[in-house]
Amino acid sequence: MEVIMDWIEIFVETSEDGIEIVCGLLYSCGLTGLMIEDGREFLEFLENPNRDWDYIEDDLVKEKTTHPTGITFFVTDNLNGMETLKAVKSGLISLKETEKEFELGSLDVTMKNIKEEDWANNWKKYFKPFPIGNKIMIKPSWEELKEDTDKAILKIDPGHIFGTGTHETTQCCIEHIENYVKEGDKVLDVGCGSGILSIASLLLGARYAAAVDIDPNAIEIVTENAKMNDMADDRYDVYAGNILEDEKFISTFGGKTYDVVEANIVADIIIALSPMVPNFIKDNGIFICSGIISERYDDVVEALTANGFKVLETKRKKDWVAIASQYMGE
Repeated sequence: MEVIMDWIEIFVETSEDGIEIVCGLLYSCGLTGLMIEDGREFLEFLENPNRDWDYIEDDLVKEKTTHPTGITFFVTDNLNGMETLKAVKSGLISLKETEKEFELGSLDVTMKNIKEEDWANNWKKYFKPFPIGNKIMIKPSWEELKEDTDKAILKIDPGHIFGTGTHETTQCCIEHIENYVKEGDKVLDVGCGSGILSIASLLLGARYAAAVDIDPNAIEIVTENAKMNDMADDRYDVYAGNILEDEKFISTFGGKTYDVVEANIVADIIIALSPMVPNFIKDNGIFICSGIISERYDDVVEALTANGFKVLETKRKKDWVAIASQYMGE
Protein backbone atom coordinates (compact mmCIF):
# COMPACT_ATOMS: atom_id res chain seq x y z
CA MET A 1 0.00 0.00 0.00
CA GLU A 2 1.45 3.35 -1.05
CA VAL A 3 1.97 5.85 1.75
CA ILE A 4 1.03 9.38 0.73
CA MET A 5 2.87 12.07 2.66
CA ASP A 6 1.97 15.73 2.97
CA TRP A 7 4.77 18.23 2.50
CA ILE A 8 5.26 21.81 3.60
CA GLU A 9 7.16 24.29 1.45
CA ILE A 10 9.68 26.40 3.38
CA PHE A 11 11.48 29.51 2.14
CA VAL A 12 14.54 31.04 3.85
CA GLU A 13 15.28 34.59 2.73
CA THR A 14 18.97 35.42 2.57
CA SER A 15 21.47 37.46 0.53
CA GLU A 16 23.57 36.53 -2.49
CA ASP A 17 26.57 36.14 -0.18
CA GLY A 18 24.54 34.02 2.22
CA ILE A 19 23.34 31.39 -0.25
CA GLU A 20 26.34 29.07 0.12
CA ILE A 21 26.40 29.39 3.92
CA VAL A 22 22.67 28.74 4.34
CA CYS A 23 22.82 25.83 1.89
CA GLY A 24 25.58 24.33 4.02
CA LEU A 25 23.35 24.57 7.08
CA LEU A 26 20.41 22.97 5.27
CA TYR A 27 22.59 20.13 3.98
CA SER A 28 23.87 19.58 7.52
CA CYS A 29 20.23 19.19 8.63
CA GLY A 30 19.80 16.39 6.11
CA LEU A 31 17.92 18.45 3.52
CA THR A 32 18.49 17.97 -0.21
CA GLY A 33 16.66 19.07 -3.32
CA LEU A 34 17.18 22.74 -2.47
CA MET A 35 15.83 25.35 -4.89
CA ILE A 36 17.97 28.50 -4.97
CA GLU A 37 16.46 31.81 -6.04
CA ASP A 38 19.13 34.42 -6.68
CA GLY A 39 17.64 37.90 -6.90
CA ARG A 40 20.83 39.25 -8.44
CA GLU A 41 20.69 36.77 -11.33
CA PHE A 42 17.01 37.61 -11.82
CA LEU A 43 17.85 41.31 -12.04
CA GLU A 44 20.73 40.68 -14.45
CA PHE A 45 18.37 38.68 -16.65
CA LEU A 46 15.87 41.53 -16.83
CA GLU A 47 18.58 44.10 -17.58
CA ASN A 48 20.41 42.00 -20.18
CA PRO A 49 20.09 43.82 -23.54
CA ASN A 50 21.11 40.67 -25.43
CA ARG A 51 18.39 38.37 -24.08
CA ASP A 52 16.58 36.27 -26.68
CA TRP A 53 13.09 37.10 -25.43
CA ASP A 54 10.80 39.33 -27.54
CA TYR A 55 9.06 40.71 -24.45
CA ILE A 56 8.82 40.29 -20.69
CA GLU A 57 5.49 40.12 -18.93
CA ASP A 58 4.56 43.16 -16.87
CA ASP A 59 4.34 41.04 -13.71
CA LEU A 60 8.01 40.16 -14.00
CA VAL A 61 8.97 43.80 -14.45
CA LYS A 62 6.97 44.73 -11.34
CA GLU A 63 8.81 42.01 -9.44
CA LYS A 64 12.17 43.47 -10.46
CA THR A 65 12.79 45.33 -7.22
CA THR A 66 11.08 42.88 -4.89
CA HIS A 67 12.23 39.44 -6.08
CA PRO A 68 13.80 37.95 -2.94
CA THR A 69 16.98 35.94 -2.79
CA GLY A 70 16.55 32.75 -0.86
CA ILE A 71 16.32 28.99 -0.70
CA THR A 72 13.22 26.81 -0.90
CA PHE A 73 13.00 23.30 0.52
CA PHE A 74 10.33 20.88 1.68
CA VAL A 75 9.71 19.01 4.93
CA THR A 76 7.15 16.35 5.68
CA ASP A 77 4.06 17.49 7.57
CA ASN A 78 4.72 15.24 10.56
CA LEU A 79 6.90 15.03 13.65
CA ASN A 80 10.12 14.36 11.72
CA GLY A 81 9.47 17.40 9.56
CA MET A 82 8.84 19.49 12.67
CA GLU A 83 12.16 18.39 14.17
CA THR A 84 13.98 19.21 10.95
CA LEU A 85 12.40 22.66 10.79
CA LYS A 86 13.33 23.37 14.41
CA ALA A 87 16.91 22.30 13.67
CA VAL A 88 16.98 24.69 10.71
CA LYS A 89 15.63 27.59 12.77
CA SER A 90 18.12 26.92 15.55
CA GLY A 91 20.92 26.78 12.98
CA LEU A 92 19.84 30.09 11.44
CA ILE A 93 19.98 31.75 14.85
CA SER A 94 23.50 30.38 15.28
CA LEU A 95 24.52 31.68 11.85
CA LYS A 96 23.48 35.21 12.82
CA GLU A 97 25.90 35.02 15.74
CA THR A 98 28.81 33.07 14.26
CA GLU A 99 28.92 34.53 10.73
CA LYS A 100 28.78 38.23 11.54
CA GLU A 101 31.44 39.08 8.97
CA PHE A 102 28.98 38.14 6.21
CA GLU A 103 25.83 39.98 5.19
CA LEU A 104 23.39 37.08 5.33
CA GLY A 105 20.15 38.99 4.87
CA SER A 106 17.12 38.62 7.11
CA LEU A 107 17.20 34.78 7.35
CA ASP A 108 13.43 34.98 7.79
CA VAL A 109 11.57 31.68 7.44
CA THR A 110 8.17 31.50 5.76
CA MET A 111 5.90 28.48 5.25
CA LYS A 112 3.57 28.21 2.30
CA ASN A 113 -0.13 27.50 2.81
CA ILE A 114 0.11 27.06 6.58
CA LYS A 115 0.25 29.43 9.52
CA GLU A 116 3.21 28.95 11.82
CA GLU A 117 1.00 28.85 14.92
CA ASP A 118 -1.02 26.03 13.33
CA TRP A 119 2.16 24.15 12.43
CA ALA A 120 3.49 24.58 15.96
CA ASN A 121 0.44 22.81 17.40
CA ASN A 122 -0.66 20.35 14.70
CA TRP A 123 2.49 18.23 15.01
CA LYS A 124 1.51 17.30 18.57
CA LYS A 125 -0.89 14.67 17.26
CA TYR A 126 2.13 12.71 15.99
CA PHE A 127 4.17 12.96 19.20
CA LYS A 128 3.48 9.94 21.43
CA PRO A 129 5.46 8.34 24.29
CA PHE A 130 8.38 6.20 23.11
CA PRO A 131 11.55 4.63 24.58
CA ILE A 132 15.15 5.61 23.83
CA GLY A 133 17.91 3.15 24.60
CA ASN A 134 17.48 0.95 27.64
CA LYS A 135 16.75 3.47 30.37
CA ILE A 136 14.67 6.42 29.11
CA MET A 137 11.01 6.78 28.17
CA ILE A 138 10.13 10.08 26.47
CA LYS A 139 6.64 11.32 27.37
CA PRO A 140 5.08 14.47 25.87
CA SER A 141 3.65 16.62 28.64
CA TRP A 142 0.11 16.34 27.22
CA GLU A 143 0.15 12.52 26.86
CA GLU A 144 -0.50 9.75 29.40
CA LEU A 145 1.43 6.49 29.58
CA LYS A 146 -0.85 3.57 28.78
CA GLU A 147 1.24 1.03 30.69
CA ASP A 148 3.77 0.94 33.51
CA THR A 149 7.48 1.09 32.71
CA ASP A 150 10.68 0.58 34.66
CA LYS A 151 12.43 3.23 32.56
CA ALA A 152 13.09 6.78 33.75
CA ILE A 153 10.26 8.94 32.40
CA LEU A 154 11.43 12.15 30.73
CA LYS A 155 8.51 14.55 30.38
CA ILE A 156 9.03 17.13 27.65
CA ASP A 157 7.26 20.03 25.95
CA PRO A 158 9.66 21.36 23.30
CA GLY A 159 7.58 24.38 22.34
CA HIS A 160 9.16 26.00 19.28
CA ILE A 161 12.63 24.61 20.06
CA PHE A 162 14.42 21.55 18.65
CA GLY A 163 14.45 18.54 20.94
CA THR A 164 11.62 16.02 21.21
CA GLY A 165 13.88 12.98 21.13
CA THR A 166 12.49 11.66 17.85
CA HIS A 167 15.41 12.84 15.74
CA GLU A 168 18.23 10.35 15.16
CA THR A 169 20.84 12.79 16.48
CA THR A 170 19.07 13.15 19.83
CA GLN A 171 18.50 9.42 20.16
CA CYS A 172 22.18 8.65 19.56
CA CYS A 173 23.17 11.28 22.14
CA ILE A 174 20.89 9.83 24.80
CA GLU A 175 22.23 6.34 24.12
CA HIS A 176 25.75 7.70 24.69
CA ILE A 177 24.55 9.46 27.85
CA GLU A 178 23.26 6.14 29.17
CA ASN A 179 26.73 4.67 28.72
CA TYR A 180 28.93 7.51 29.96
CA VAL A 181 27.11 9.75 32.47
CA LYS A 182 27.81 8.49 36.00
CA GLU A 183 26.18 9.10 39.37
CA GLY A 184 27.19 12.52 40.69
CA ASP A 185 28.56 13.86 37.38
CA LYS A 186 28.50 17.53 36.44
CA VAL A 187 27.24 18.10 32.88
CA LEU A 188 27.42 20.96 30.36
CA ASP A 189 24.82 20.90 27.55
CA VAL A 190 25.83 23.16 24.63
CA GLY A 191 23.04 24.07 22.19
CA CYS A 192 20.55 22.66 24.67
CA GLY A 193 17.33 23.34 22.72
CA SER A 194 14.48 21.96 24.84
CA GLY A 195 16.97 20.71 27.46
CA ILE A 196 16.29 17.06 26.67
CA LEU A 197 19.94 15.92 26.88
CA SER A 198 20.77 17.57 30.18
CA ILE A 199 17.46 16.50 31.74
CA ALA A 200 18.14 12.93 30.59
CA SER A 201 21.57 13.20 32.24
CA LEU A 202 20.01 14.35 35.51
CA LEU A 203 17.44 11.55 35.43
CA LEU A 204 20.27 9.05 34.94
CA GLY A 205 22.21 10.26 37.97
CA ALA A 206 24.08 13.46 37.13
CA ARG A 207 24.32 15.81 40.10
CA TYR A 208 24.17 19.11 38.17
CA ALA A 209 23.68 20.38 34.61
CA ALA A 210 24.38 23.74 33.00
CA ALA A 211 22.58 24.31 29.70
CA VAL A 212 23.33 27.00 27.12
CA ASP A 213 21.64 27.90 23.85
CA ILE A 214 21.98 30.81 21.47
CA ASP A 215 18.17 31.09 21.31
CA PRO A 216 16.89 33.22 24.23
CA ASN A 217 13.59 31.30 24.16
CA ALA A 218 15.49 28.31 25.52
CA ILE A 219 15.64 29.79 29.03
CA GLU A 220 11.87 29.64 29.57
CA ILE A 221 11.34 26.32 27.78
CA VAL A 222 14.24 24.50 29.44
CA THR A 223 13.31 25.84 32.87
CA GLU A 224 9.72 24.64 32.44
CA ASN A 225 10.88 21.21 31.27
CA ALA A 226 13.29 20.88 34.19
CA LYS A 227 10.53 21.73 36.67
CA MET A 228 8.16 19.33 34.91
CA ASN A 229 10.70 16.59 35.67
CA ASP A 230 10.93 17.64 39.34
CA MET A 231 14.47 19.00 39.12
CA ALA A 232 15.45 21.17 42.08
CA ASP A 233 16.65 24.66 41.18
CA ASP A 234 20.15 23.99 42.50
CA ARG A 235 20.62 21.11 40.05
CA TYR A 236 20.10 23.17 36.92
CA ASP A 237 21.16 26.46 35.30
CA VAL A 238 20.15 27.77 31.87
CA TYR A 239 21.98 30.49 29.94
CA ALA A 240 21.27 32.21 26.61
CA GLY A 241 24.39 33.19 24.73
CA ASN A 242 27.10 32.22 22.29
CA ILE A 243 29.60 29.94 23.98
CA LEU A 244 32.10 30.61 21.19
CA GLU A 245 32.53 34.27 22.07
CA ASP A 246 30.48 35.18 25.16
CA GLU A 247 32.97 36.12 27.88
CA LYS A 248 30.22 36.38 30.49
CA PHE A 249 29.23 32.76 29.92
CA ILE A 250 32.85 31.63 30.04
CA SER A 251 33.44 33.47 33.31
CA THR A 252 30.20 32.16 34.85
CA PHE A 253 30.27 28.54 33.71
CA GLY A 254 33.90 28.09 32.72
CA GLY A 255 36.65 26.24 34.49
CA LYS A 256 37.62 22.62 34.05
CA THR A 257 34.77 21.39 36.23
CA TYR A 258 32.55 19.28 33.95
CA ASP A 259 32.67 15.50 33.80
CA VAL A 260 30.60 15.41 30.61
CA VAL A 261 30.04 17.97 27.83
CA GLU A 262 27.16 17.35 25.41
CA ALA A 263 26.57 19.08 22.06
CA ASN A 264 23.90 18.10 19.56
CA ILE A 265 24.43 20.82 16.98
CA VAL A 266 26.02 20.58 13.50
CA ALA A 267 29.48 19.53 12.35
CA ASP A 268 30.88 23.01 11.75
CA ILE A 269 29.92 24.24 15.21
CA ILE A 270 31.35 21.10 16.83
CA ILE A 271 34.61 21.68 14.96
CA ALA A 272 34.66 25.28 16.21
CA LEU A 273 33.86 24.08 19.75
CA SER A 274 36.60 21.45 19.84
CA PRO A 275 39.42 23.80 20.92
CA MET A 276 37.12 25.42 23.53
CA VAL A 277 35.75 22.33 25.26
CA PRO A 278 39.09 21.68 27.06
CA ASN A 279 38.44 24.95 28.93
CA PHE A 280 35.34 23.37 30.50
CA ILE A 281 35.96 19.64 30.72
CA LYS A 282 37.98 17.73 33.31
CA ASP A 283 40.92 15.60 32.24
CA ASN A 284 39.52 12.21 31.19
CA GLY A 285 36.08 13.80 30.87
CA ILE A 286 33.64 12.74 28.15
CA PHE A 287 32.61 14.90 25.18
CA ILE A 288 29.44 13.62 23.47
CA CYS A 289 28.74 15.33 20.15
CA SER A 290 26.07 14.72 17.55
CA GLY A 291 24.26 16.40 14.66
CA ILE A 292 27.01 15.18 12.34
CA ILE A 293 26.13 13.97 8.86
CA SER A 294 28.17 10.96 7.77
CA GLU A 295 30.10 12.95 5.17
CA ARG A 296 31.51 15.23 7.90
CA TYR A 297 32.50 12.48 10.34
CA ASP A 298 36.20 12.52 9.39
CA ASP A 299 36.34 16.33 9.69
CA VAL A 300 34.93 16.21 13.21
CA VAL A 301 37.23 13.37 14.29
CA GLU A 302 40.22 15.30 12.95
CA ALA A 303 39.22 18.37 15.00
CA LEU A 304 38.64 16.31 18.14
CA THR A 305 41.97 14.51 17.81
CA ALA A 306 43.85 17.76 17.21
CA ASN A 307 42.45 19.13 20.48
CA GLY A 308 43.30 16.24 22.76
CA PHE A 309 40.27 13.96 22.44
CA LYS A 310 40.24 10.22 21.83
CA VAL A 311 37.21 8.72 20.11
CA LEU A 312 35.70 6.00 22.32
CA GLU A 313 32.52 5.05 20.52
CA THR A 314 30.49 6.04 17.48
CA LYS A 315 26.74 5.55 17.00
CA ARG A 316 25.04 5.81 13.62
CA LYS A 317 21.39 6.14 12.65
CA LYS A 318 20.55 6.65 8.97
CA ASP A 319 22.95 9.38 7.76
CA TRP A 320 23.66 10.76 11.24
CA VAL A 321 26.62 10.11 13.53
CA ALA A 322 27.16 10.73 17.25
CA ILE A 323 30.61 10.49 18.83
CA ALA A 324 31.61 9.82 22.43
CA SER A 325 35.20 10.95 23.02
CA GLN A 326 37.47 11.35 26.04
CA TYR A 327 39.66 14.35 26.79
CA MET A 328 43.15 13.01 27.40
CA GLY A 329 44.51 16.25 28.89
CA GLU A 330 47.14 18.66 27.64
